Amino acid sequence: TSPKQDVSEDLALDQTLRPQTFKEYVGQEKVKENLRIIVGAARKRKESMEHLLLHGPSGLGKTTLAYLVAKELNANLKITAGTALEKAGDVGSILTSLSDGDVLFIDEVHRLNKLVEEVIYPAMENFKLDIVIGKGNSAKTLQIDLPRFTLIAATTKVSLLSAPFRSRFGVSFRLDFYSDEEVKQII
Repeated sequence: TSPKQDVSEDLALDQTLRPQTFKEYVGQEKVKENLRIIVGAARKRKESMEHLLLHGPSGLGKTTLAYLVAKELNANLKITAGTALEKAGDVGSILTSLSDGDVLFIDEVHRLNKLVEEVIYPAMENFKLDIVIGKGNSAKTLQIDLPRFTLIAATTKVSLLSAPFRSRFGVSFRLDFYSDEEVKQII
């Protein structure tokens, strides 16, 4: 088999093993209950959900929760990582490719550089993308309207996020370690 085929087989297996509903997801009961309420409210209002920050140690299900939230919202999920967004243009191309109601998941969000983070601020607050064209005195700012989307960010190092960035998330959950009983259920 080719390396490309191996990767797609791994992704297919990952999706097969990943819980498909909140009910199948073991553990994090308080987080799941709060997410059910938040998702239900967004669906009733026919609006995007508030931006969501998930933090805690590796392996506790932050990515799985992002998948489940998107699925519960009947939304498309776009996935990227903080390390993949190196410059403002990277963020701009992703944000302008979103549709109303989409979910953008940024894993390892603590790895975003500060300039990229600042481009995301107006997108999160006002669903606008500010683009600077030119340099110096001749520079002009162009503002592009974005669709209403939900940003879900995950990090193992919430303390590395700036206070202004953290404050833009409407909801933040810390995921805790699993109990022995929950680990048995997972296995």
